[in-house]
Amino acid sequence: MLKQSIQLKMGQSLTMTPQLQQAIKLLQLSTLELQQQIQEALEENPMLEIAEDQESPADGSSETETAAEATENLQDSSNTGEAPDRDSSGNTEEIPDELPVDTEWDAIYDTPVSSPMSSRAADDDARDFYENQTSGSESLQEHLLWQLNLTTLSETDRALATTLIDAIDEDGYLKEDLESLQQNLTSKEQEIELDEIEAVLHLIQHLDPIGCGARDLSECLAIQLNQLNEDTPGLESARVLVREHLDLLGSHDYKQLMRRLRIKEPELKEVVSLIQSLNPRPGTLVSSRTVEYVIPDVFVRKKNGKWMVELNPEVAPRLQVNALYAGYIRRADQSPDNTYLRNNLQEARWFIKSLQSRNETLLRVASAIVEHQRPYLEYGDEAMKPLILRDIAEQLEMHESTISRVTTQKYMHTPRGVLEFKYFFSSHVSTADGGECSATAIRAMIRKMVEEENMVKPLSDSKIASILVERGINVARRTVAKYREAMMIPPSNERKRLA
Repeated sequence: MLKQSIQLKMGQSLTMTPQLQQAIKLLQLSTLELQQQIQEALEENPMLEIAEDQESPADGSSETETAAEATENLQDSSNTGEAPDRDSSGNTEEIPDELPVDTEWDAIYDTPVSSPMSSRAADDDARDFYENQTSGSESLQEHLLWQLNLTTLSETDRALATTLIDAIDEDGYLKEDLESLQQNLTSKEQEIELDEIEAVLHLIQHLDPIGCGARDLSECLAIQLNQLNEDTPGLESARVLVREHLDLLGSHDYKQLMRRLRIKEPELKEVVSLIQSLNPRPGTLVSSRTVEYVIPDVFVRKKNGKWMVELNPEVAPRLQVNALYAGYIRRADQSPDNTYLRNNLQEARWFIKSLQSRNETLLRVASAIVEHQRPYLEYGDEAMKPLILRDIAEQLEMHESTISRVTTQKYMHTPRGVLEFKYFFSSHVSTADGGECSATAIRAMIRKMVEEENMVKPLSDSKIASILVERGINVARRTVAKYREAMMIPPSNERKRLA
């Protein structure tokens, strides 16, 4: 029989405080997510406000110290009950309860006089606000339906056209068979013939962009070729090629193409150039995707021969505690209003401290990365050094998980472009002299060799691997193939071109 008893045990456990949880959350946020989080904090916490036209403390002290001093200085006035009214300059001023009937506001209180220049500037700001509003992007279906509404069609044909347009994907291809569409559209009251659907589809295929509604690549290219002038050089041979020998063009079998089309190499080169000028995915010309802009978190620039790392001041506004509201807090008051203000004051201080910790960590990690990858900033991708998260973590005496959070969705503005922090980290490959070469540098070498290769006889993966071995970099053929595919470079047989 089990007997109940009380026992005392001692143990250690790791507990994350709310402050630490908030700091970790802010640390892993991207720039846009951080701005949204700051905006939510400003809306929810009356103690937080944006510091305007103030310089940052040189000693790195937080704004909470200034708020604490303001709390002590305003303690006397807050203990008297209601706080006196203040104007924008901080001076107290008594406002009368009532004004004379024949008195206007301007007669007692000074109103800033608006000059023509200021009013014109206000009008410009208002106009820019409305002009800079981004409207919703138009989809391919909406673009086609807009053109369809400009044509004269019967109700039946318009319904057919709407159904066909809905079945077109983002690339502009019709993914459903006409027979299945015919079965879905045919009813007991009305029978739809396949010829009617073909006629409406032919109309859609000649809307802008030309070629939308095609069922395969051959039909898409043929529709675009039919829109060209008949005197276009190589037009007839191009029509035959896209209709019958498109697979030979995909495999770059130029000898077989010349034999099938009965043309010489200069003429084939002209035909291939004409086909390459066409758009294999016409639907992408009307894109509904909105452009996403990247805001860099830090700026890296060379000044007086040294690389400097600076935080982007526009990423997050500098926050401070509202001194006026902080002065309303009474030390011995336990009323709900006073408790509400005191809790919000503490949360505001935590939030500001977490933001400062995030900025300091971000700046330290960015500076360490720039210190390691200075050769890359000087000479380019081929000078990139091997670097892993553990190297930065050991240098800064931080955990790897912290470095991972800092480098995720954070961007650095360098003279070589806006790059993610993760871009500077890469694995290494051993060299013949016992050193190491980063994967980024190897990819840059492969890309350079492909750009400089003979297009008639491109380099194979084995040949590229042997060239790298000659340079002292021990890399296998499959590794070259992996790096080439990662850079979306086609294999040698697909890179082959006419002389």
